[in-house]
Amino acid sequence: MRLVLLSSQAAVATDTGNAISEFMIRSEDAVRESGLAWTFLRPAAFMSNALRWLPQLLSGDIVSDAFGDLPIAVIDPADIAAVATRALLEPGHEERSYSLSGPEALLPADRVRILGQALGRDLRFQPETDEEARARTSATMPKEHVDAFFSFYRDHTIDETTVHATVEQLTGRPPRTFDQWTTAHASEFRT
Repeated sequence: MRLVLLSSQAAVATDTGNAISEFMIRSEDAVRESGLAWTFLRPAAFMSNALRWLPQLLSGDIVSDAFGDLPIAVIDPADIAAVATRALLEPGHEERSYSLSGPEALLPADRVRILGQALGRDLRFQPETDEEARARTSATMPKEHVDAFFSFYRDHTIDETTVHATVEQLTGRPPRTFDQWTTAHASEFRT
């Protein structure tokens, strides 16, 4: 029997004072101790996180978000699933941890522009200040999770900017681009 855990780069941050890292580290430890053959998948941020912009898109063409100066090699969840399928069905992935990413690191402004092209709209990105981002996220998530994300992206305790070749190495095809993802999911932004 094989087990594949969807973990994150937070598991390698080794800061158990960080709530998300602590959760990921403990999850990986529990899987290691299970006695099952395991594989850990540690992806960068998901392309589908762009769906959180939908409320803003319904009211206009400006998208505001945090960490406007930080490029992230966002990944299509379908690519994560393709790697998970390989790890579950093929031998040779036992006791391996795979860092996964999309094919390029993009700033939020780049992702908004690409999404706008897919939607046929002239979208613009407006970066939030750290104070604005902290206030907005604090309204919907616990303080320790807000602090964790600021640690990841401001203190650089994780690296989601690096492009990893893992998806192509394991699936035989390159990871999907954000342009491909937005084109495939454009209808979800038009609801």
